Amino acid sequence: MALTDDTLQERLEEQFEELDLKISEELNELTVEVEASDYLEFCLALREKPQFQMEQLIDLCGVDYSAYEQAAGKHWTGKRYAVVLHLISYRLNERLRIRVFVEEDSFPVIPTVVDIWKSANWYEREAFDLYGIAFDGHPDLRRILTDYGFIGHPLRKDFPMTGHVEMRYDEMKGRVVYEPVTIDERVNTERVIRKDNRYVH
Repeated sequence: MALTDDTLQERLEEQFEELDLKISEELNELTVEVEASDYLEFCLALREKPQFQMEQLIDLCGVDYSAYEQAAGKHWTGKRYAVVLHLISYRLNERLRIRVFVEEDSFPVIPTVVDIWKSANWYEREAFDLYGIAFDGHPDLRRILTDYGFIGHPLRKDFPMTGHVEMRYDEMKGRVVYEPVTIDERVNTERVIRKDNRYVH
């Protein structure tokens, strides 16, 4: 039950008028874009202040905008990497999406929110593993999905489709070995959608 008749957007604008927030609404869910320098303070306030009570982080992921098109033919000109969080307040029955762009492109770093929401731990490790976004202050930042010797970050748009190395079990050595990829890259065929009654179910 809401503590006030104000909408979530109105409460955000009132409480954080000193911050440079960009608020938009898509599919009945608010998205707040916050500056990296205000990220931790903003997240802590969302959890602690009674008018928000965002007690649960339900998702955190990385985004690589390098191949993103804003509109037909217009390529993305903003910062390359962003971190997106999805929060929920069970008490107020409200959801909020936060997006924060990471300043550095070559080695993106942003503060961890593990001390605010414990569930961020593995999500941040996943974003580190797949996008190479480092979370400063994370208690155990290491790969979580790829192998220990994996090179690169597979969800970056410039990562090759076949990867850099392949692995196999070597019977002579009695262990798994890594070797340069022997697969030739090829252009993926676009999916063909046929407008034919035989393919309509």
